[in-house]
Amino acid sequence: MSILAYDLGASSGRALLGRLTDNKIETQEIHRFSNDPVQVGSRLQWDILRLYHEIKQGLLKAKHQGVQVQSMAIDSWAVDFGLVAGNGELLGNPYHYRDLHTEGIMENMMKELSPSYIFERTGIQFLPFNTIYQLKALKEAGSPLLQQAERFLMIPDLLRYFLTGEMLNEFSNVTTTQLYNPLRGQWDQDLLRAVGISEGLFGQIVHPGACAGQLLNSVSSELGVPSIPVIAVAEHDTGSAVAAVPALQKSFAYLSCGTWSLMGTEVDEPVINELALKLNFTNEGGVGHTFRLLKNIMGLWILQELRREWERAGVTYSFPELVKLAEEAPAFGSCIDPDDPLFLHAGDMLPRIQQYCRQTGQKAPEQPGEVVRCILESLALKYRYVLKLTEQVSSQQFNGLHMVGGGIQNLLLCQWTANAIGKPVWAGPAEGSAIGNLIVQWMAQDVFSSIWEARKVIADSFPVTVYEPEQQEIWNEAYGRFLHVTGLTEYR
Repeated sequence: MSILAYDLGASSGRALLGRLTDNKIETQEIHRFSNDPVQVGSRLQWDILRLYHEIKQGLLKAKHQGVQVQSMAIDSWAVDFGLVAGNGELLGNPYHYRDLHTEGIMENMMKELSPSYIFERTGIQFLPFNTIYQLKALKEAGSPLLQQAERFLMIPDLLRYFLTGEMLNEFSNVTTTQLYNPLRGQWDQDLLRAVGISEGLFGQIVHPGACAGQLLNSVSSELGVPSIPVIAVAEHDTGSAVAAVPALQKSFAYLSCGTWSLMGTEVDEPVINELALKLNFTNEGGVGHTFRLLKNIMGLWILQELRREWERAGVTYSFPELVKLAEEAPAFGSCIDPDDPLFLHAGDMLPRIQQYCRQTGQKAPEQPGEVVRCILESLALKYRYVLKLTEQVSSQQFNGLHMVGGGIQNLLLCQWTANAIGKPVWAGPAEGSAIGNLIVQWMAQDVFSSIWEARKVIADSFPVTVYEPEQQEIWNEAYGRFLHVTGLTEYR
């Protein structure tokens, strides 16, 4: 018997079949599709109905292969949502978290509610696109969507609703909204009132491993497939990726590497204190009532956007070509802080990189290899910085770093990360989110008794590449220059 995992990223989605054979996980990608946001006027939106169509295509492809699917589940990016009217219909396309409608909202809201007040109630880092600020932006704009809405559903919640008719909110994604109180284990009513959002929008919260409904008869009839269970997994893709980290010790550090890089560790209870607030760490829900103490890093978004910019100019590079150009370029010509707000939004990435370098007294990179090398070296150096912060805020010391996600296919970035942190990097599996999705489905079926049993099977099923640190003196000097250029301070 097979199970089906849908892993939706910010640029593409995939459907993977999972099977267990001799206690080894086997996966087969049966469907891959692009996930292209759509600019309509001044708004950047997700094409949610296209995503729903692609999910149905995955079910059809499984059927056409003669596969009997036992269950299915969906994970995706966080913070974004759809609003549903009283008649059950979706009100408009969900906004993209990079849409500009939240500009200035977080800063203005902090004048009404102090950062410490919000953090003490949620344990979530401050990012301008968090759900709380998206809702506040709709409220301040007098959005008719918000006025007509009766239910709030995040992206996987919404797609599950289309499939099952059930409106449920999944825990790992709920925690990212900055509207959930992990100490009380519920939506924070005081924050909702402060934002001016109806408490009635927010529904029952279910944890990873819960059955969140069955395929509607209408869907089963349309596709000619059985009415299988739809499982709520860790539906924030980072939650699924962390579930798939093949760690065999309770204390471990991870880096989920893709469009975003997310670095942290897994803890039993949220860490909500002055240091976590000062360092802008977050406590997001995980599998088995755990929390992911982590920090967002801009990740490969900068490189992806730069590549799109070159394509629009008529020059197409594959990612392997870009990595080769970076490897051939001079080392440490310039660096950036990947998390500077300058790099958050789409468009004109090269001029912004050059602007940052000139403003910080550096020579601006010109050639493609120089620019890509600047991005990748800067990411590796930022990983070192955030790993040190993670050790401080978690009161732990890590002897290496687990890297998972599609970014580990960039072998140069993996090696440079090991060089930067001065510790081994264990890279794998690449399809971390989809594999985490699969194992939670199996946990729901009592195939695995715990996440640790599942992680042992993952470690036995997928290769892990070990990168040992090299050129330590050179990278230590580069890290000192990186701190100076970016103005970042190490806390002691």
